[in-house]
Amino acid sequence: MKSISLPPYAPTLIESTRAIGYTLEAAIADIVDNSISAGAASVDIYFFPIGDSYIAILDDGDGMTAEELELAMRYGSQNPNEKRATNDLGRFGLGLKTASLSQCRTLTVVSKQGNRIEGRRWDIDHVAKEHDWSLLVLDTVEEFADIPRIEELKKLKSGTLVVWQNLDRLMVGEIDFSRSMSKKMDDVRSHLSLVFHRYISGEPGLKRMIIRMNNTPVEPATPFLTNRHTQVMDDEVFEIEGAKVVVTPYILPHFSSLSADELSALGGKDGLRKRQGFYVYRNKRLLIWGTWFRMIPQDELSKLARVRVDIPNELDNLWTLDIKKSKAMPPEEVRNNLDSVIKRLAQLSRNTSVVRGKREARDAIVHIWERSKGRHGGSFYSINRGHPMIELMQEIATPQVKRTLKNLLTAIETGLPLHSLYLDLNSDKPIENDTDTSMQDIAEMLQGMIEQMPNEVAKADLLSRLAVSEPFVNYPQLINQYKPVSRRDIQ
Repeated sequence: MKSISLPPYAPTLIESTRAIGYTLEAAIADIVDNSISAGAASVDIYFFPIGDSYIAILDDGDGMTAEELELAMRYGSQNPNEKRATNDLGRFGLGLKTASLSQCRTLTVVSKQGNRIEGRRWDIDHVAKEHDWSLLVLDTVEEFADIPRIEELKKLKSGTLVVWQNLDRLMVGEIDFSRSMSKKMDDVRSHLSLVFHRYISGEPGLKRMIIRMNNTPVEPATPFLTNRHTQVMDDEVFEIEGAKVVVTPYILPHFSSLSADELSALGGKDGLRKRQGFYVYRNKRLLIWGTWFRMIPQDELSKLARVRVDIPNELDNLWTLDIKKSKAMPPEEVRNNLDSVIKRLAQLSRNTSVVRGKREARDAIVHIWERSKGRHGGSFYSINRGHPMIELMQEIATPQVKRTLKNLLTAIETGLPLHSLYLDLNSDKPIENDTDTSMQDIAEMLQGMIEQMPNEVAKADLLSRLAVSEPFVNYPQLINQYKPVSRRDIQ
């Protein structure tokens, strides 16, 4: 049987690969991957939306020779089945080209090693004109002089400059391109801060990398808030085809104990729910996040659960990693190992969510609501009759009012709209009354209760009970205002 050579038609293939589906942030992240693989310590991203607009990405990595640069510009420059270096974040040998040309029509790559500078360019319009894989070679002073940010590259000992021009895809449908570009680059900043947060923060074992956008550093955005009261479970390590997969489960603190900045970094209350699940890292670079891979449902009560999964690049074929490095599916062997971990983790998240960050078991705090076992094996929620506020009402009430109060509490307990609560908790919309009471409201409640006390002894007893009761336990400064001053304090 004979065979013939049938190479793809260059203009058609290049135009077709532009529609793979890269977002701007994913495309830029793909270029940063190359910088990390090249050992860069810093990456500068420049964007200029006025006039001859461009996006330029400059790193101080190893740089490339002419031969290496031409190989990097070739479509399918490396077999995805070949073993890569442990720090290599590439996969298909397509990222530089497909990511860049998904956003622009002209891609220029200039690389420096020592005193030698090499430049190559893919120009889609030139390829269409030549009907061939015609790569432009930059070899004159004038050609290099026209490249944005080339002077910054010349100052480096080695490095690579990637420049996108003719940003046709970014300009489509935009009336004010300058304004829209600024908004899109804000999204890029947020994306990079999350995807490369372990590199930016200089995690042990990783070379710290600085990423700047128009000279402003990108700050790391860790999804686990490990600097607070996050519960970190022990690592679980298992091997697949001789390669180690490391799983680290986390339970975030309840949102009521987070600062405004921390809650904002997690995407707000809605973000807590939407970003629960697995965080899959390939060589410490975040690939996938906010999904349980259909292993458990994504609901309100598991929203505090996060599972960090570290995989090496040698298992790419098992995870069905796509070209954009934005989709991956764990193999059956991994799912089997994770199943018991995530079910246990989801239960811990439910416990933390249901009791608003407090222990579900009995503790030193007097809660307003109590959870107990029902007669048929289920759960029953009741109002704590021993709460100081309830007891005070019973003490000052007439017999008729006491009966009315008892009936009212029973009606509240039996009339809980459990079905509606379940639907609301599992929706993406926030529950408006799931917020902390203001200090002014607490102060007014406290003042009203103290005014009912007949003497200082009763007042002191009430304050001591309120100090360990919801919601006053969270406002010790208010309790202290009403405590009597002792002689020792006066002295």
